[in-house]
Amino acid sequence: QVQLVESGGGVVDDGGSLTLSCRTSGFVMERYAIAWFRQAPGQEREGIACIAPNDIYLEYAQVVKGRFVVFRDNAKSTAYLKMDDLKPDDTAVYFCAADPRSIYWKPEGAPREKDYAYWGQGTQVTVFS
Repeated sequence: QVQLVESGGGVVDDGGSLTLSCRTSGFVMERYAIAWFRQAPGQEREGIACIAPNDIYLEYAQVVKGRFVVFRDNAKSTAYLKMDDLKPDDTAVYFCAADPRSIYWKPEGAPREKDYAYWGQGTQVTVFS
């Protein structure tokens, strides 16, 4: 059974940092692309970062580029999203998602919701001004 469980969300002040974790089980993570999405109240879910199975190719949404870093530890079956210089507009529920990909796969742009089959339940991030 495929499972993804996010953790690490919380409340921080403007300019603060958080690192989210996405613990996976039920599949061989190194054969999957991992993506991070977020959904703010009243808004659609948006893709913000993804990492290819080979760990070489990364893509970010422009709104987080230079502030967020996605990485993975396949030995721990866990992916991460390191978030620095957080702003109140980053307040949202953050989700990780996974989908099988070839080791040669290279993402093109920020991840799209329809391209990922497996999802976690999300973790809340709140940034106070």
